[in-house]
Amino acid sequence: MTDGSAPGGVEGPAVAVKDVDIDLDLDRAPADPPASSSGPVPWLVATGVTVLAAALGLTLALRSGSTPACAAGRTLAAAPPTGTATHSGKATFYDSQGAGGNCSNPAAPANRLYVALGPTEYAAGAACGGFLDVTGPKGTVRVLIMDQCPECEPGHLDLSREAFARIADPVQGLVQVTYRAVVNPPLPGPLTFRIKEGASQFWFAVRIGNHGNPLRSVEVRQGSSGPWRATARQDYNYWLLASGAGPGPYSVRVSDVYGHQVTVSGIRMAPGQVQTSVVRMYERGVVAPTSRPPATARPPAARPNSTPTPARRSDKVAVASAPATPAADKPATRPAGATARWCG
Repeated sequence: MTDGSAPGGVEGPAVAVKDVDIDLDLDRAPADPPASSSGPVPWLVATGVTVLAAALGLTLALRSGSTPACAAGRTLAAAPPTGTATHSGKATFYDSQGAGGNCSNPAAPANRLYVALGPTEYAAGAACGGFLDVTGPKGTVRVLIMDQCPECEPGHLDLSREAFARIADPVQGLVQVTYRAVVNPPLPGPLTFRIKEGASQFWFAVRIGNHGNPLRSVEVRQGSSGPWRATARQDYNYWLLASGAGPGPYSVRVSDVYGHQVTVSGIRMAPGQVQTSVVRMYERGVVAPTSRPPATARPPAARPNSTPTPARRSDKVAVASAPATPAADKPATRPAGATARWCG
């Protein structure tokens, strides 16, 4: 109160208020105030230091790449099943409607025994062309890896309906299984080569068939001499040399994950046609390159004004045509018309 009176009308002693001059020197840092030896200040300072140290420790841990315990062990390297190890998992089934899946097979195998793997085991196409032995409640079935199941986690096999029926009652829909890779399975025939639609001397892409084991690398060169040029595996199972390999014919050197390596010569620029060689990927450890695969081909066509086929819907792979200029890949999805989709 400005009149100095106490509350309730009781007068108290007058308080004299004087003007105080505050002299601040903005060119000089203020002196530190004297430390107090009493009160809660030391406790508050200690608490603040503890909190700051904890925050600093967390920041350093995050910057050093440490991960919280709850996130540990969730990241697995993408790789196809190989070797003789037995894995445990679960199996469901679907129907590719006769299409050859994300591995760009011309069609589903005649016996309709195939499997789609999740992204980790499909490994961007590295699993394509390999085989698995899958064991369920009723027995064991051998299946060709030809497709990707984008929603499947590691260990989840999406079998064809026919393959599932070999190991379990389809009414169950989902069963526990064990599975392992088949090393050096019997080969259905000699290696096949399919140059992609839209290829030319300026853009080269080839799909290899009948190799049995997953492939490690494919190299190409013009003619039968000169340096080998490495191709890049695409997730739709073609091996690409974006700068082209020349007009052909080509020599192609194929290596699988177990060390088998063969060379086939005489592969011609024949987009869209399957050229069958006389060379098997492995057969008593001795193979000889061919001078010319027994295949007929039309002259190279003009390069179309479209793009090469990336990962697509598995029910569209067998009928899609490839372009000549690379473009953005579409994400792979399961066929819309697939039946009996069970995902647990």
